[in-house]
Amino acid sequence: MGFIAVVWGADRFVYGAAGLARNFGVSRLVVGLTIVAFGTSAPEMLVSGMAAAAGSPEMGIGNAVGSNITNVTLVLGAAALVKPLRVHSRLLIREIPVLFLSMAVGWFFLWDGELSRVEGIILLTGLFVLIAWISMQGRKQRAEPPEVSTGGFEDDEIPDSLPTAKGVATFLVGLVFLLIGSRVLVWGAVGIASDLGVSELVVGLTLVALGTSLPELAASVAAARRGEPDIAVGNVVGSNMFNLLGVLALPGIIAPGPVDRVVVVRDFPIMAGVTVLLLMMAVNERNHIGRKRGITLIVVFIVYFVALFLNPSLPGAPS
Repeated sequence: MGFIAVVWGADRFVYGAAGLARNFGVSRLVVGLTIVAFGTSAPEMLVSGMAAAAGSPEMGIGNAVGSNITNVTLVLGAAALVKPLRVHSRLLIREIPVLFLSMAVGWFFLWDGELSRVEGIILLTGLFVLIAWISMQGRKQRAEPPEVSTGGFEDDEIPDSLPTAKGVATFLVGLVFLLIGSRVLVWGAVGIASDLGVSELVVGLTLVALGTSLPELAASVAAARRGEPDIAVGNVVGSNMFNLLGVLALPGIIAPGPVDRVVVVRDFPIMAGVTVLLLMMAVNERNHIGRKRGITLIVVFIVYFVALFLNPSLPGAPS
């Protein structure tokens, strides 16, 4: 039930977002980086906050890091399988460097084995600064000539003129289904994991991260299928920045305290590594991520996911 709600909600979500972008003259890249990314990151924020409030901050931290790994590998890999993705040059020049900066700040805060309330507030402040910066960039782009879609929405998938009220309603209905569907999936996944006796950190890094990343997966695949690569890729990059600044901030603000060292020395480097891999794949003569590279990303996800369950802690690290 949760999966069906997520898939249908993501389709309506992207439909409404693309329609609103066309109406207001906002670039699809900016829509993907802000509205779609923030909406699909809402489950991570909800779950991370609830986990911290329930005394399980490690699940929230694992959710943020695991979701970013899942977004780059599984989400972009699946979207590239549906239709090869062209990565906007602006994304490579502007937003991806900001993503690396966000990772560096998060890594620095966790390096001492503790996430304090002050550090959480700094991360959350960074999220608001990021949203303001992207919005300013979007306003500058409105003065530029309109973009020519490389595929666009075809026929009756999105009308030439989608009424703004209908676009907003479609967008909000899609968001509601995304949130409800994701929550149902997480409830089921956490229940299964607890029965299997897996640690909260591993649950956060795998099942919860996978469950809360399903909106990104569904939204990016739907965007790729509709011929909107800017929304598909922008959604992942924006979501990862929001996860590092917003989702990671909540455990620090709500339940500051120690952080499992394994996240710092294993999972953060893996997150940085797959992001570097994405950058290397995207930098070519056409800024193009094809199906073969999509398969490579999915294989990386499967290897990481399976390895966590087979060996949930580093050799020599405390369990």
